[in-house]
Amino acid sequence: MNVRGTEHSRRASASMPSGFEPDAVAKISADLTALLADLFALYIKTKNFHWHVSGPHFRDYHLLLDEQSEQIFATTDAIAERVRKIGGVTLRSIGQIVGLQRIVDNDREFVAAQDMLAELCKDNAQLAVRLRSAHSLCDGYGDVATESLIEMWIDEAERRVWFLYEATRLGAERGE
Repeated sequence: MNVRGTEHSRRASASMPSGFEPDAVAKISADLTALLADLFALYIKTKNFHWHVSGPHFRDYHLLLDEQSEQIFATTDAIAERVRKIGGVTLRSIGQIVGLQRIVDNDREFVAAQDMLAELCKDNAQLAVRLRSAHSLCDGYGDVATESLIEMWIDEAERRVWFLYEATRLGAERGE
């Protein structure tokens, strides 16, 4: 490595006094970045369903999905900024999101409202599981600030699951 590269590396590590070891920064950043990709995928899916929902409960579902998509989107900036605060790097492109996302897109031309809600319920439940896993990872490295944020995001995901589940439960019982 040349002197200039060494100097740049030294400045970069000195400019991020997070106190975390490089291994912790790398693992926590990678986990949070994958979560961030999932959140962007979930945001787009939720907006897709918000835009295309139809049927007898249109207004209620349209407003519910709009509210949930806003909450999901608000989380994205907090996650990306937390990665940067600990000294990591995060998403740079849509291509990177596509490569990391674990939430499956839904490009079907028509999806029944109850199927939309059930799919989002499942996606949010999977997100909550991944958030709990990230919480455990952060706990292992003593990253209590990220743990604290993740606890709030778990609660939000669980609330979305609850609302979506309750909105589909009666319809499923009646065969809608």
